[in-house]
Amino acid sequence: MTINAAPNRHWRHNACVPRTFDDLVAEADSVPVEGWDFSWLDGRATEERPSWGYQRLLSRRLAGVSAALDIQTGGGEVLSGATTFPPTMAATESYPPNAALATKRLHPRGVVVVATRDEPPLPFADEAFDLVTSRHPVTVWWSEIARVLRPGGTYFAQHVGPATVLELVEYFMGPQPQRRTEHHPDVETAQARAAGLQVVDLRMERLRVEFFDIGAVVYFLRKVIWTVPDFTVDAYRERLRELHERITTDGPFVTHSTRVLIEARKP
Repeated sequence: MTINAAPNRHWRHNACVPRTFDDLVAEADSVPVEGWDFSWLDGRATEERPSWGYQRLLSRRLAGVSAALDIQTGGGEVLSGATTFPPTMAATESYPPNAALATKRLHPRGVVVVATRDEPPLPFADEAFDLVTSRHPVTVWWSEIARVLRPGGTYFAQHVGPATVLELVEYFMGPQPQRRTEHHPDVETAQARAAGLQVVDLRMERLRVEFFDIGAVVYFLRKVIWTVPDFTVDAYRERLRELHERITTDGPFVTHSTRVLIEARKP
């Protein structure tokens, strides 16, 4: 996704009374999907966490700078977990429902949330920030990140890596070989360097994801819309029904996400 923006949390699986395909799909197709709170999936899906603990590392970095910017903040769920914000703290979000959630969550803590278009430029002056952060950005605007960073400033982020939930994508869309190279760390390193940044830390992990019922799959695809870009229940009902039968017979649908931790510094 330009997840591909899969969620960074543990979902728990609990035993439940079997439900029909139509009931599971109707429920998952009707619940709100704004923001990046994936608690609706508790008991219905699991995802391993990366070992590094992005939110904890983010909180440490925010506590040590004077001005920071969080790009594509979603509903502010991750940023709001920081214990301390710098004197100047801003965040951007382009999806209006998420921008509203982020404003409600972050304004009381002194964070300025700016609703932007999903394209450059960033609405900030040159060299405005010591730290720029992002968790699961859809697109990384390396030149803009370099522009708004002060000399010696840092970009610190967790990106969605290549082939994220590829097994799920290809179940619905067929072979997608290009997804194996999209968002590859080598490509992103080259792009960062081309923008004048020095990559000082780069890590990638492959993580197990399990879906325990078809409702979880529907909810996930509605929420992380770039996974299967044309997804609707009506368009994919027969494939969903086949997957429901497979899960019922064989157990959870297993796929894998990749996460990349990247830290780049402006000389």
